[in-house]
Amino acid sequence: MQFSLTELWQHFGIPAVTVATVLLVMGLASLTVFIERVITLRRSRAASQRFAKEVAGDMSQGRFQPVIVAADRFTISHLARVVRTGLTTYQHAQVTADVSGLTPLDQTQRHMERYMEEIAADLRRGLSLLASVGSTAPFVGLLGTVLGIISAFQGIAATGSGGLSSVSAGISEALIETALGLSVAIPAVLAFNYLTAKTNAEDLRLKNACGQLLDTIEDRAERERSGAGEAGARPVTDAASRGNADGLNNDLAGVVA
Repeated sequence: MQFSLTELWQHFGIPAVTVATVLLVMGLASLTVFIERVITLRRSRAASQRFAKEVAGDMSQGRFQPVIVAADRFTISHLARVVRTGLTTYQHAQVTADVSGLTPLDQTQRHMERYMEEIAADLRRGLSLLASVGSTAPFVGLLGTVLGIISAFQGIAATGSGGLSSVSAGISEALIETALGLSVAIPAVLAFNYLTAKTNAEDLRLKNACGQLLDTIEDRAERERSGAGEAGARPVTDAASRGNADGLNNDLAGVVA
């Protein structure tokens, strides 16, 4: 028998076909996850770039409500979601009594710590499937190879025929399963490593932006506590607020760099 994939597939038994089908499904699943993650990250980065440009002026002036309104229009942007959650949490904490005695800023910081974990989990969504495919596909292919070799030797024993040609034909059919398993696992591992690097970098940028956002909120809280009558303290506080707002704007731009 010639080494033809079509002929080999036609000679596959039920166990070999089952294993090959499982591997093909795993390959399609990993490919789907990879494409979906790449598109999602790129769309989020593009939306974050537009959002950062639109709210840069309002953030510098400390106008939070227009930033929240703008963030509502960029739901696919992780950056917009982080900024909106931070600002809305702070505004809600200002008008809500807290039995624990925490300040609105402390409440916002605690909430953002939990929310950033949710953002990190959303960025890494689907990566566990890629890791599972990359680690198990070779073993699934090896299982198909073992079943194929067992089937080949059972056929030889049943017919009583031997020889190199009959043995090599059965083994070649079985080894196709191992090759298929490796063909599924290698791209899955590469995709997992690529997306892990991308999501880690994105997560770091978002955490930096969240930190600058909290600094900006803290400066505004200090301004509100200092009061309008403290003329000597106002210029210093305003300068610090503008500095942190500018730092936030830089981190907003850094997220999409």
